[in-house]
Amino acid sequence: MENRRLLLPLVSVSGMSSLAIEFGASRLLAPYFGTSLYVWGVLIGLVLVYLSAGYVLGGRLADRWPRHDLLFQITAWAGLWIGLIPLLAYPILLESQQGFAQLSAGLVLGTLLAVVLLFAVPVILLGCVSPFAIRLLLRDVATGGNTAGAVYALSTGGSILGTFLPVFWLIPTYGTRPTLIIFSVALLALSVLGLWPVPRRRLYAVMLLIVIAGGVLLPRGIKPPEYGRLLYETDSAYNYIQVVQDGPKTELILNEGLAVHSIYNPQSLTTGGPWDYFLLGSYFRPAQTKEPRPKRIALLGLAGGTAARQYDAAFGPSLQMTGVEIDPAILQVARKYFDLHEPNLDVQVQDARYWLATQPPESKFDIIVMDAYRQPYIPFHLTTKEFFSLARQHLAPGGVAIVNAGRTQSDYGLVDALASTMAAVYPSTYLVDVPAFTNTIIYGSTDSISEADVRHNLQLAQEPLVQEVAASALKEGNLRASPYHGQVFTDDLAPVERLIDQIILGYASGKR
Repeated sequence: MENRRLLLPLVSVSGMSSLAIEFGASRLLAPYFGTSLYVWGVLIGLVLVYLSAGYVLGGRLADRWPRHDLLFQITAWAGLWIGLIPLLAYPILLESQQGFAQLSAGLVLGTLLAVVLLFAVPVILLGCVSPFAIRLLLRDVATGGNTAGAVYALSTGGSILGTFLPVFWLIPTYGTRPTLIIFSVALLALSVLGLWPVPRRRLYAVMLLIVIAGGVLLPRGIKPPEYGRLLYETDSAYNYIQVVQDGPKTELILNEGLAVHSIYNPQSLTTGGPWDYFLLGSYFRPAQTKEPRPKRIALLGLAGGTAARQYDAAFGPSLQMTGVEIDPAILQVARKYFDLHEPNLDVQVQDARYWLATQPPESKFDIIVMDAYRQPYIPFHLTTKEFFSLARQHLAPGGVAIVNAGRTQSDYGLVDALASTMAAVYPSTYLVDVPAFTNTIIYGSTDSISEADVRHNLQLAQEPLVQEVAASALKEGNLRASPYHGQVFTDDLAPVERLIDQIILGYASGKR
């Protein structure tokens, strides 16, 4: 039979589609719920649950109705559902955005549950394919092992392709929702071919046409901005990126949109944000007789280059700057929308810790800034004692490590954890709250210094830009030595995601 020849290709395409759904789900959720360890844990766990349910269901259906047309109908419905996910998920995820705006934990969790359930049907149906195909292909018990091995090898091979194709080609090139449409069409086309002798084949051909039409008519926007005018959006290999115009300011928004990652205002170099306070790093050293000015700095997490522009404006072109950014798509955005063209800036597209670890021992910096968020999380390997020790090895005498830590108005849990870890490495650790943002800047100095030393040095500032920021930092109660000496994060144990999730849930529920 012709449709029997299509069974093994169907197994392979089904395996591909099941993994593509998993990656598609993570990317659809990323702009709203992030890609933390917990989000991935929920997705992977539920996909395994769904596949297990599909294996049981497929085996029972195959024993009761061992017909080729039934299997192809199952995969046709799975293909249709995959094609509808981009359309159905969009309004549900928009509702989740309102949950964040209203700080409603119930609404956010409810919409998260709705999206997770949205992926249940196609994955369960795809789980039916392998046991069903084995039953249809099995002709002799003596060759049953060979038949089952061939089916599961093809299914696993398809899953491997379903991992690499979306990650390295389809999603970065075409986007998440077109990727889901592509796998939907592939699965439906194969199913329609397998059903072609069946009288109801026209129904499934119409389903294929519906998905193709939906893909053509699919709205191109991913998520409307919460404010301002959307200038640009894209789904890169690392982030969902938005560029928003808010009055004279251009702002970089990543993933959930809970924070601004860069600001460009042609009318003002100061932003009121954490980047302003990075300028003060070289002043956290013993009292000097003349203004301490950095000669070489590293910015880990360059983003739109706000800090690089400010450093260049404050300390001039003689300052050597290295900006490390893992996402090349963000750098393209920075050059186009954030005027990132400083000639004294050397841009490196790498993971921040890997880049720092591969620098020669003689490579020293006066300041190392760590501002690498994958909102709302900090990569755990940039929060540990080992990382801060590595940074200290690449600091010149009197050098300073700076970390931007998020918080709420009352919950300093992340500040506590990062400052405690830095205190295990640096002799002196100081804090400055950012008045206009819920951020605290942590300064770790390689020297033992006092608050009086810092205040004295800040008063030596000559540049108007630095003077303006220093005046804010010197307000009573803002600049202070860190009081935190709690848990020290290590490469083996750094529960930063759990800590941030607790902060978010506490804030959403009104407890913090």
